[in-house]
Amino acid sequence: MVEDDPRLSALLRQGLREQGFVVDVAHEAKLGLELATSGDYGVLVLDVMLPGRSGFDLLRDLRAAGSRLPVLVLSARSAVEDRVRGLDLGADDYLAKPFDFAELLARLRAITRRPDVEPRTVLRVADLELDPARHEVRRGGQRVELTAREFALLEYLMRKAGMVLTRDMILDQVWGIEYDGGSNLVEVYVNYLRRKVDPGHELIHTVRGLGYTLREAE
Repeated sequence: MVEDDPRLSALLRQGLREQGFVVDVAHEAKLGLELATSGDYGVLVLDVMLPGRSGFDLLRDLRAAGSRLPVLVLSARSAVEDRVRGLDLGADDYLAKPFDFAELLARLRAITRRPDVEPRTVLRVADLELDPARHEVRRGGQRVELTAREFALLEYLMRKAGMVLTRDMILDQVWGIEYDGGSNLVEVYVNYLRRKVDPGHELIHTVRGLGYTLREAE
């Protein structure tokens, strides 16, 4: 998400997390473009009125770089000419502020369901597969049902496969900073995941004193 309003971006980030999304936020166009072109994202939510370069500039550069990442423009600029400009620059949808969160979710679901222009990214570690677009997880070819929060946690672990993720990093990314240091949510949800996708503890490893990592056993 590229949004310069800290309050709005925090609210949206939390709301999207509760729906199972893993969300990174940039508050200006330069960092937003760097993330969008170097990261492995399913969709970009883009504000237009940003400090320095505009969201339209970011969108133009993103498409010029060959990226086909789905883009939802979310802007207070609601005039017809602004909508037309955004769509002409390569946006997949355009939603004017103020907006209803339920409509934002519906539009995000719609653009991520569209037929793929290029092969869809499926995360894989050993025989564990996670499809962010379809919100599906399979282990050894068998589908595994996860809650939205379990899915978000597993997606974060798989996107950072091989890295040691601290408890605080996981709390911040998957739940948000409102949870204090005494929370045992990470331990509880890691145990939920292990029971569902890794009962043999072959993939999700505890790094004593540091946190957790997801990797194939050597």
